[in-house]
Formats: sequence, structure tokens, C-alpha cells
Amino acid sequence: MADPKPEQSLVQVKGLKKYFPITQGIILQRKVADVKAVDGLDFEIRRGETLGLVGESGCGKSTTGRAILQLYRPTAGDVFFKGKDLCKLQGEELRKMRRHMQMIFQDPYASLNPRMTVGDIIGEPLEVHNISKGKEKKERVQELLQIVGLNPYFVNRYPHEFSGGQRQRIGVARSLAVNPDFIVCDEPISALDVSIQAQIINLLEELQQKFHLTYLFIAHDLSVVRHISDRIAVMYLGKIVELTDRNALYKTPLHPYTKALLSAVPIPDPVVEEKRERIILVGDVPSPVRPPSGCHFHTRCPIVMDICKKDDPAFRDVGADHWVACHAV
Repeated sequence: MADPKPEQSLVQVKGLKKYFPITQGIILQRKVADVKAVDGLDFEIRRGETLGLVGESGCGKSTTGRAILQLYRPTAGDVFFKGKDLCKLQGEELRKMRRHMQMIFQDPYASLNPRMTVGDIIGEPLEVHNISKGKEKKERVQELLQIVGLNPYFVNRYPHEFSGGQRQRIGVARSLAVNPDFIVCDEPISALDVSIQAQIINLLEELQQKFHLTYLFIAHDLSVVRHISDRIAVMYLGKIVELTDRNALYKTPLHPYTKALLSAVPIPDPVVEEKRERIILVGDVPSPVRPPSGCHFHTRCPIVMDICKKDDPAFRDVGADHWVACHAV
């Protein structure tokens, strides 16, 4: 991928791979294979934008987000954040960089410690990074609760006293505590009721405007991703197959997998819906332990050619900043 201007790019990912080893044996364990969760990604996230990352379950979306933040150390590749290669940082250097990168987790029921009060949960990053303590920390926690739309006097309550939407707001407040530049939103609304999802999306958009945040927004729901994202990356079996502006992706999708995904999104117009062609993909997603040779999508592709079975297509710009990995394009 062409190097962007440094003032535009906040995160640059080059050749990112994350493999999880599969071992056999109880005492003498030996590696027999790898789960290729993320298999060579190249993309960049620009300052102030929201990059949406979509794909089927198990395609490597969450692993990508965690590998960027170094919660999973990548098997190979580089992740540049503000010009520094996070993969080469360790110890105190990496800890200092973590202040500028945060994550909102998928499950608000599992991501908050049930034994800690809300004040302790939101205030913990402030103590870890030596930002504030005592009265100053308490005032900052109350301010953060107000910012995310919660009562500032809830500081002494525990997570079980809140609904799912309120818990996710607490998770958002925790991620904002250290004034980050970049936040990975790992399916932040998928565990919530539909009525609450719009509220959290609107909150994230308001916070982005107010604090000049940059998001990597991971999701399943293509209509939600279109609403919140500036650009969208489509992922399949550990690889990004298409990346472009949200309007271009919905108007002129180029990769057959993207076309199949978009054909599954319901349109609230019965006349248009009736005329639209639904693309049904045959077969199941192959195992990431033994991905197919050549293009990973060739086993389910409706326009597969001989070259697709042998050669992995290059991820290239086909014009107007529209990136795609397909031999047929």
C-alpha cells in the first residue's frame, strides 16, 4: 500500500500477521499447526476518521484490533502509530504509548470487573498512567460519567446495578479517561438491544467530534458501519479483500464477497427489495488452520477462474483510492 502523508495517517499496518499455535501432547507439547487468524494486512487509518471493519464471524476482525494495540503481539509485520513501530516497543516505552490508544470491548457484562465500583473502574487508567489521584481523580471520574450521559453520583455503584447500555457507557468513559487519540471499538453495540444501539452510536459520534478521536470500528451490521464510518474495509478469512470510501463501497462494490455481503442487507423499500438479486454463497467458510491456496475466497466465489486457485491476488488500488484483492477486477 502506498505510504500516506505522515500528517494524514495516524496508524499504518504493514504485512500484519497473527498466528495462534496448535499444540499436541500433555507434557512435551509440540506445535502441529497454526490458526492463521490474521494473514498479511496492509492498510492505514487517517487522523480523525472512522475506519469500519466488517466480515463474517471468525474472519479475524477482533484479532486485528487487538494486534494493532499489541494486546496480541503480532507474529509478523509492523504497526506504526504516530510514526513509531509498536511491534518493536517493549516495557515502559510501550506502556507510555498505550495512553494514546484505548479499546471499547464487545461484551459490557464481561469487560467490567464485578468487584470494583464504577469510580474504581474508570479511575484505574488515571492511576496506572500517573495522571491524577485522590480528589482530583474523583472529580475527573465524575466529569467522565457526565460526558457519557450518566449520573456523576454513580461512582460508588457496582456494574451489576446497571443495564447493558449503561455498562457500555462506563466502558466508553474508561476508554476516554487518559485522553487517547485512537480507540478500537470492538463490536461495541452487538451485545445491546436495538433501541440502545443507536444511542451508543450517537454517543461515539459526538465524542469523536468533541475530542478529535480516530476510530477503528469493528462490526457485523453493514447498515451501522455505513452510518458511522468514513471508509470501510471488508475482511475474509484473515485478509482484507476490499477497502474504500463508504459510498463507493455501497454504490460500486468490486469484490464478489463484498457484493454477496451487501445483497444480504435488507432495504426498507419493498419495490427495490423485490427487484434486487440476492447472492447466496455456497459452502462454508474454510478453516483458518488450512486456508485454501491462492485466493482464500475461491472455494465459494461465483466467478472463480483457474488463476484464483493458484495465485493470491495482490491488494491494489484500482483508482480513486479503491483497494481490492481480486483477479477478476
